[in-house]
Amino acid sequence: MKRNYFKSKLFLKYIWSYLFILLIPLVLMTLFIYRNAITNLRSEIEQSGLNQLTQAKIIIDGRMKELSEIASRVSYDMRLTPYRVHDAFYSGEAIQALDQYKATSSIIGEMFLYFHKDSKIYSANGLSSLEVFSGSFKFNNWDKETMFSDLNTVKFPTMRPADTVIRNSRLEVKMLAFLVPITPFNPNPHGTVLYFIKESELTSLIDSILGNYQGFTYILDDQGQILVDNRQGEALTPTEAESLFGLASGVHERTLNGKPHSIVSVTSENNGWSYVSVMPSSQFASSVVHVRSFIIMLFSILVLVGASIALLLARMQYRPISTLAEFANSQAKPKHKADGARLAGNELDRIRGALQEYSLRVDLQEPYARNHFLSMLLKYGNAQSITPELQEAFDLRFDRSFHFVMVIGWNESKESAEERQERQERLEQLAQIQFPELDAHCYGVELPQLDQLALIISFDGNHTLQEFTHIRSIVEAISGHLLKTFDVAPTIGVGTCYSSPDQLNQSYIEAYSAFEWRTSAGYGTVTYFEKLSYSPDPATLWIPNSSLLKLSQSLKKGSFDVAAQMIRPAIRGLQATELSALIRRCVCFDILNAMMKTAAEVGIPNLVQEVSPNMINSYSLDELERGFLGLASRICEQVERNDQREEQSQMDLIVSYIDAHYMDYTISLETIAVEFDISPSHVSRTFKEKVGLNFIQYIWQKRLDEVMRQLRETNDPLKDIINRVGYQDTPNFIRKFKKETGHTPGQYRKLHAELETG
Repeated sequence: MKRNYFKSKLFLKYIWSYLFILLIPLVLMTLFIYRNAITNLRSEIEQSGLNQLTQAKIIIDGRMKELSEIASRVSYDMRLTPYRVHDAFYSGEAIQALDQYKATSSIIGEMFLYFHKDSKIYSANGLSSLEVFSGSFKFNNWDKETMFSDLNTVKFPTMRPADTVIRNSRLEVKMLAFLVPITPFNPNPHGTVLYFIKESELTSLIDSILGNYQGFTYILDDQGQILVDNRQGEALTPTEAESLFGLASGVHERTLNGKPHSIVSVTSENNGWSYVSVMPSSQFASSVVHVRSFIIMLFSILVLVGASIALLLARMQYRPISTLAEFANSQAKPKHKADGARLAGNELDRIRGALQEYSLRVDLQEPYARNHFLSMLLKYGNAQSITPELQEAFDLRFDRSFHFVMVIGWNESKESAEERQERQERLEQLAQIQFPELDAHCYGVELPQLDQLALIISFDGNHTLQEFTHIRSIVEAISGHLLKTFDVAPTIGVGTCYSSPDQLNQSYIEAYSAFEWRTSAGYGTVTYFEKLSYSPDPATLWIPNSSLLKLSQSLKKGSFDVAAQMIRPAIRGLQATELSALIRRCVCFDILNAMMKTAAEVGIPNLVQEVSPNMINSYSLDELERGFLGLASRICEQVERNDQREEQSQMDLIVSYIDAHYMDYTISLETIAVEFDISPSHVSRTFKEKVGLNFIQYIWQKRLDEVMRQLRETNDPLKDIINRVGYQDTPNFIRKFKKETGHTPGQYRKLHAELETG
């Protein structure tokens, strides 16, 4: 039967949930991408404008400096003194000189020389009266009187804003006038050099800044006057244009004409001129229309794909729920209106009702399930299978420090069936008992035999009681509780205590073994497995092999203190025990034999000659202790000397290896350690002790010496030399080379070349 999922409100809710989860990050991601595209584009445009304005500033500063230098040369040119200019014989030479100066700069449209209070003005085309000059060059905003006044009074280089000039009553052209007093920087100049510069000469430098965007580009003088501008779109009001003056160099945002604008400003340090580019910010968004179209298309595709995925996920999530709902419906047979109302709810409501019914059934079976689970724990251990859910369901806790098992049994032969039934009912009360004063939890487990019960005990250690004493206190408390409950003393077997509940199966086997021991001990007794497994060991009269091994190892490491800690207790133990002289000698021979064998292994084969033949037989134990300690000291000192010689020999090999491979850029402490099979930390520490320099310093000095040699003896490129000696970071090497020698590699090579030729 085909299901119609769309009739389910729960299924539709799942779909909307997935769509909501999809759309939120999708919308945020879309806005982020779109905003990031606009921001990046704006940043690129602003940075490009800043770079171009800076370039224009550099060029114009250079041109203005060039004009000032020309004026300076004019002021000191003997051909252009007032006397020679006015003299009929030399005037032609003066005009020719002006023409030469004009030709030195491509930015000059016209060039004039004027001496204060003179009625004439001089140019490359000849001299003319001021009246004729003012008639030939008519400025819209620079009348004749102001012009004559400026020519006679200007004391600092002054650039007039671009103005329309009428040439010979016909031709109109926009030009700037640049007045430079001569002699420059003289508080009382005697004349003025006047340059006419076509506006296009400056605007050509800023035309490309706006590109295809709307906006304005201005060059303002140090007083805030607009010298030239380049406009694409609506103009700014004079007040707004003047507000651009004084902005710090960089990128700014400001509202102009009621709209946000991006402003890029650069200020010249030479003449105080400002170069400003202004663009409406709104056009940046329109410039990424292709990105917007792409994002809209991508968004639509993702929504469609997301809707399909949401439908698929909702169907996958709803399918098991619908299956459970159908199962709940099939199991629920409404017998009255309440049941019918329950079936009318959504799928989750119907499942919830079915689970409640099954929960009631499970509660009835819980004791059996709990006992089965604990039985499996006693059989297999594996307490990790106790999930928090199971612990909560069965009310179990195995979070204590120690765990052990008790097996309890009664002699059923003397009991009637009624008595056994009564005892079985009481056993159910032992499912869980606590002894707070002993910090112990007990969980009862019914065993297959009717007369037997297992108890799992978990407790925390008491620092005031020994572990076994604590266990015995718990066992006695449980035994008393059982005696009080059943009026009969049971037989109890106690297993070994373990720190992990995973070993409860071992403790159970041990407890059952102790319980089976009752045949020899009788009923009503407590048997501990630890007591069954204990028996005196004659081998304890001898020194354990582990102690002799530790003594040998301490001598091999040259650790006299550890060796002494092993020898003294062993000898004093012989004094404290009543052993025969033969056994004492044998024990001493064990110690001596371990020391002689170790001495031979560390390279002292003749140490046995230093031992007196009667040492074991005639020496007292105190004398033996002093003798053994002396031998141990002798061995440890020899080991230290051997280690020092070995380290020095090994360090000589390491230094030789470094000297042969220092030009390999892969050489490092790690490669040395691998080559000589020692740790990098040991190489570093021993190298510093033996050589006096650390590893890095030594490598650097070797490479530095080789570079200096090759700089002196070869003409190879510096980069090839540096790479050849194993140093790959050329700039860093040059910086360190200069710090070490006081010269760059190039200066060092040149210096030694001069010394050799000199």
